[in-house]
Amino acid sequence: MRFIYMYMNWRHGSRKILVSFALMCMCTVSLLYAGESEKPASSQEAKLLWKKGYYLHTIGKYEKAIKLFSKSIDLYPTAEAYTFRGWSFSELGRIEEAIAECKMAIELDPEYGNPYNDIGVYLIDLGRPEEAISWLKKAIEAKRYCCYQYPYFNLGRVLLMQGRVSDAKQSLTRSLSYDPDYLPARMLLEFIRDKGLELI
Repeated sequence: MRFIYMYMNWRHGSRKILVSFALMCMCTVSLLYAGESEKPASSQEAKLLWKKGYYLHTIGKYEKAIKLFSKSIDLYPTAEAYTFRGWSFSELGRIEEAIAECKMAIELDPEYGNPYNDIGVYLIDLGRPEEAISWLKKAIEAKRYCCYQYPYFNLGRVLLMQGRVSDAKQSLTRSLSYDPDYLPARMLLEFIRDKGLELI
């Protein structure tokens, strides 16, 4: 049971373990401010502040990252800046604030997938996995999201918590269909096989 809990406790599909992977595949840099040449100078400065905040976040400077994300939002609010400020809040244990940030991101851009997945993960962290399911499904349905392997993985671990092994396997397999090398999904599928859970 302790071993299962270890898997269930992964944050955002093992973000802390796979930061470099997340940096490559979040693909928000390329999506952020699409058509930026048509936007005002304030959006350019906001983008630069967001990038600096993102870098500081990845090296664990969460308080400093929050300040830069906040400045970015003051200049030109974006769903990305709210979502990533929320992520920094979450790393400081301020989970309810992180959820509030994601909801603000969703108000700005309902098609952006990251905040839905993040809310799902935060609810799992708070011990409320049942509530996470609808948010993870919204992430899967979002039109602007590059990394569908995350919500499929997170949904898979919730389903496994509920004892729905077949459904969990299906969700984990879908995760791998988006990224065959996504280690957390591969490891959890191996865990299910090794423990013979698929036979239950």
